[in-house]
Amino acid sequence: MCGIVGYVGKRDCTDVLINGLSKLEYRGYDSAGIAVFNKNQKIEVAKSKGRLQNLVDKMNADGKPMGNAGIGHTRWATHGEPSDVNSHPHSGGRVTIVHNGIIENYKEIKDYLTDKGVSFASDTDTEVAAKLLDYNYNGSPIKTIMDTIRSLEGSYALGIIFADHPNVVYAVRKESPLIVGVGEGESFIASDVPAVLEYTKDYYLLEHEEIAVLDNNGVKIFDSFGRPIQKELKTADWDVEAIGKGGYEHFMLKEIHEQPTAIRNTIKPRIKDGLPNLEECGITPQVLREFRQIFIVACGTAMHAGMMGKYVVEKLAGVPVIVDIASEFRYRDPIVGEGDLVIIISQSGETADSKAAMHLAKEKGAKTLAIVNAMGSSIAREADMLIYTHAGPEIAVASTKAYMVQIAVMYLFAFEMALAVGKIDENECRRLVSLLEKTPDMIENLLEHKETTQYIAATLINADSLLYIGRGLDYALSMEGSLKLKEISYIHSEAYAAGELKHGTISLINEGMPVIAVATQQALFDKTISNIQEVKSRGAKVILVCRDSYQPEQNTADMKFGLPDFDDMLMPMLAVVPLQLIAYYTSVHRGNDVDKPRNLAKSVTVE
Repeated sequence: MCGIVGYVGKRDCTDVLINGLSKLEYRGYDSAGIAVFNKNQKIEVAKSKGRLQNLVDKMNADGKPMGNAGIGHTRWATHGEPSDVNSHPHSGGRVTIVHNGIIENYKEIKDYLTDKGVSFASDTDTEVAAKLLDYNYNGSPIKTIMDTIRSLEGSYALGIIFADHPNVVYAVRKESPLIVGVGEGESFIASDVPAVLEYTKDYYLLEHEEIAVLDNNGVKIFDSFGRPIQKELKTADWDVEAIGKGGYEHFMLKEIHEQPTAIRNTIKPRIKDGLPNLEECGITPQVLREFRQIFIVACGTAMHAGMMGKYVVEKLAGVPVIVDIASEFRYRDPIVGEGDLVIIISQSGETADSKAAMHLAKEKGAKTLAIVNAMGSSIAREADMLIYTHAGPEIAVASTKAYMVQIAVMYLFAFEMALAVGKIDENECRRLVSLLEKTPDMIENLLEHKETTQYIAATLINADSLLYIGRGLDYALSMEGSLKLKEISYIHSEAYAAGELKHGTISLINEGMPVIAVATQQALFDKTISNIQEVKSRGAKVILVCRDSYQPEQNTADMKFGLPDFDDMLMPMLAVVPLQLIAYYTSVHRGNDVDKPRNLAKSVTVE
């Protein structure tokens, strides 16, 4: 959530900042703004509530700041409603800043500064940080930043400019991510790599409380004591084409179609002689045999991937697995410690609740394993063991290919653990791995037949509420299908274990209410069909996702999406595709902004 960019160089700074912010729109925001050193070396600010285009339109009407250095921001409101006044950048007088994160002790600081005669124009914690920087300013930007961050509690990434140090950009971070891009005769700060890829692939990762200084001579980085330090220059393995739409109408549709390639890229390096091999990730059979139980901790879609992992690990390896929502894990005083493995799943590797859960697990003596897509992210760097997924950049807020590779990794992990503890032999393990390797081709075939999902979506556009039902793995899958639909179509939707309906939820069923039933598990199929008949008899309009070989009786379902026959355990990797497409096309039919749904952020870096 929120996005920071900064630039020092010879280009038109405003164009670079707006272009960079456009590459960060996927993070979620409700206002945007920039601050630029203009031709007179004065700081000129432009900002606006709403989409980035509103800011562009405003500058086209009023005139845009012209210069070669500045900072920009897209804001996701935490303190103070979305408004022009609460938009970033914020000025403290001689200091202007942009900020990601939350200053937890902003009220105490605000009260202190108010007593000193400082006044405030906005409701934001960011303005408090700006005014504190200005209050502490002693002519030395680095010393002022050092003194100020010692007073700030919470998470932050700050882009800072000082009025009396023109064409210089300063940056510092704690918890919230920030990179420093290095080009030829120019340099950048950004919340994420896509913002700078058009200009450079080379960047530094700032660590906690490190201070970066960008000027016309390049980049200097200092530690929290003001001592210059040397850092490793990293190179992004993405390119500009990877973050483009590639001819698709939306990023989400492009990313759904990229899933087969993402699966291949993720699993291929982890298979050796037909068996899973996670040694490069620090995971060996000996290590796996040491764990008495497993916790999977994640948020949103990643948590649903964890639910899938729970079913597969317990069924194959017989090791107990507890899945926790990361924001709840810390506060229930979990009984976790030595001998336990805590798996943290996060696409961005910066999810605040997941990071905090990982820190707690480590404090209690548990080993941690991160399943992360973003290279060099905080969770990736701090976990004891790490499995990178190779989904590539995922721009749409609603996750699809990141989820797909997360469950692919969970399958590989489950296969290796089951083999390590002796629950399956090598032949069975090879059979399962071989099936996993077939899924990309099968998904490609499914994507060639999406007309049915378009038709189903057209029948849902006027629905007020939906239910998704399933049993076992299908229930875990229903949770993800329901989330996808609600987050981009804005239709109320819930997922329930099909057998639980009669304990209360069936009272919601009325004439014409859509129910999407997932029934891919042969061992549970008859039970699920019975539950479907229960809702159908009460007037529900049933959409059935099942094997193509099953021909439902006339009164069982109104519509059906057929899937090829496959092993029960791996059916979810096929069945999720129509659920993603149903959500996508429903959103399109309703005229929504598919890639940037309201109120949501891609990378949630606040608790």
